[in-house]
Amino acid sequence: MPLRIREYDEGDVEALQAIHAAQGFPYEFPDLRNPLFLTKLVLAGDETDAAEGKGIAGAALLRLTAEAYLLLDPKCGTPKERWQWLLGLHEATRRQAWERGLEDVHAWLPPEIAAKFGRRLTRLGWVRDDEWTPFCKRLK
Repeated sequence: MPLRIREYDEGDVEALQAIHAAQGFPYEFPDLRNPLFLTKLVLAGDETDAAEGKGIAGAALLRLTAEAYLLLDPKCGTPKERWQWLLGLHEATRRQAWERGLEDVHAWLPPEIAAKFGRRLTRLGWVRDDEWTPFCKRLK
């Protein structure tokens, strides 16, 4: 069957749910109505197969997330003051991200601060996610 890449259609959801179930990965099928899914491409057969809900071989889905950056002058204020400032920035940023519809935020810590600052992030409710191996594709 010749396959082509096309935009996702709501009629594709059952076929994609079946593919997701067959993969057996331990995460829920995503809600593709969520506007954070900016790219929804389907790998499908011809129009007849697709209209009957058959012929879908896969999909590529991109959901918007955020990468956190913290810029805090290490020479400004005392350590206790900087911690208080960080708490204020953290809460304001969390609230704004949530209001804008984001579901998660990611932070990549430089190795030289990962242990110490990672403990602080943990106190703020962040989790170190080592279950899945992250990969990055730099778009140039």
